Amino acid sequence: MAQKLYLEISAEKPISETLKDSLSTTTVFNDYSSLQEEAERVPTQLQRFGFIAAELKSLSKKTDTTYHAFYNMGPKFTYIKVYHNNEIFSRKQLQRISNEVTDNYFILDFETAEQALQELNNLQTENGNSFARLRLGNLIIEDNIVIAQLETEGEQIRTLDSIVVKGYEKFPKSFLKYYAGLKKGKPFSKTKLLKQNTIIDNLGFASTTKSPEILFRKETTVAYLYLEKQNNNLFDGILGFATDETTQRLQLNGYINLELNNNLNFGEQLIVNYKADGNEQQNFRAKVTMPYILKSPFGVGLELKIFKRDSTFVTTEQLAQISYQINPISSVYGGYKGYESNNLLDLAVAGTAVEDYTSKFLITGGTLVLPQESALFPKKTELQLQTEIGSRESKGTNEDQLRGLITVNHIFNLNDTNAIYLQNTTGALLSDTYFTNELFRFGGINSIRGFNENSIDASLYSVLNTEYRYIFNQGLYLHSIIDLGYFENDILEVKEKLYSFGIGLGLQTRGGLLRFNLANGNSENQDFRFSNTKIHLSLTSRF
Repeated sequence: MAQKLYLEISAEKPISETLKDSLSTTTVFNDYSSLQEEAERVPTQLQRFGFIAAELKSLSKKTDTTYHAFYNMGPKFTYIKVYHNNEIFSRKQLQRISNEVTDNYFILDFETAEQALQELNNLQTENGNSFARLRLGNLIIEDNIVIAQLETEGEQIRTLDSIVVKGYEKFPKSFLKYYAGLKKGKPFSKTKLLKQNTIIDNLGFASTTKSPEILFRKETTVAYLYLEKQNNNLFDGILGFATDETTQRLQLNGYINLELNNNLNFGEQLIVNYKADGNEQQNFRAKVTMPYILKSPFGVGLELKIFKRDSTFVTTEQLAQISYQINPISSVYGGYKGYESNNLLDLAVAGTAVEDYTSKFLITGGTLVLPQESALFPKKTELQLQTEIGSRESKGTNEDQLRGLITVNHIFNLNDTNAIYLQNTTGALLSDTYFTNELFRFGGINSIRGFNENSIDASLYSVLNTEYRYIFNQGLYLHSIIDLGYFENDILEVKEKLYSFGIGLGLQTRGGLLRFNLANGNSENQDFRFSNTKIHLSLTSRF
């Protein structure tokens, strides 16, 4: 059995136990060559802690099994002055690693210098210089200050020259450029490429089968993406039939939402939505969206809405807009929206200000969506803002109007199983006079729960939805319902606060996501009544 060898170290001045621990020096060896190698390594370690002049003076045998290494440590320097080429790194980038930065140099603590250089290396990689390595050269001591020059080795700027999609050959390439921000000719960054690949994975109609691969040729850089097409069509709804007690006619009620995505491999979207609750009201919506027309960041959208309230009025909305994708998470749009409403009443009803009118608006808006890796809740943050500026014509009279709508929601993930969801929706109509059939309509599962769908008319309203979610797994979650609302109706001169509370359940079934909500809604001037409890049930199925 080989005899163990031991190493002891000392210097011209005492080496503190803290410094010894930081050096992580090995003291037991199986042979002399490994012991000698360790002894010669120590000065390099000491230099990292500011002992620039550290050197091994002697290595001698003390006993048959013990050797002694003696070092000259020299003075300790606490910081180093590094001169640099200000064309490589900006002052803002250097301030991430140093508290003292000028146009010509920056100051680093010796003990953190290695970590700082690694961070600068990472910045080089992000800027496309994947093979470059930074080092401190020309070290000198001047006026008791260590001075060095920041040098770059193996500098070679790499740009992304080609992007190849494997698997889903008909993937709409415009989504690579504008949605994911993956563009040819831009500096190559592996870290950024992985993030962009995740963005594509969150599209819904495509998923990654494995991580992207990079082929470095002598003059070019090629990225390979491995994708497969995903069915991302959606059917959501429930239908019922009832008989009108007066007319004995069969009535259709319920909710249907059909969403068709990327069936033509253009990233297009078709939405058809229908809601009805018997003879009270009917709501129809159809929307077509075509993104990235002619491989540009511009897209077009067309929308038609029809709303009918019993035998009171019917309102038609027409929308045409052009959108512009700023980056993968945000976009802006502008366009035209028209309203046309007809009074269905043969006789005027007291307290019901319903009139025939036509409105024309120019609209502008923007959206912001921050995704997250979650099958149940893929959107962590969402912001939607829209303004409408135009006029209303009724009985030969024109009146300027302004409409605004903002929706913002966010998920606070406490841990893997607990989360808090908050959403606020606020809308306002500014006008000198108001008609009932032009007001905002809210209430129901998509606004304030515990109230009938679109049962509340408002010239101004704001709703706060809150949920505490407990996620058992990716197929089952339970949540609370606490909704608060406020609205004004300038026709009725009403200002009222609303609130609702309840409980909800989400269950992933073979047929899709089943959601069950039980909520009780009341106003501030109304006593609690169990009869105000509403059940909201929906099934979301993708095919």
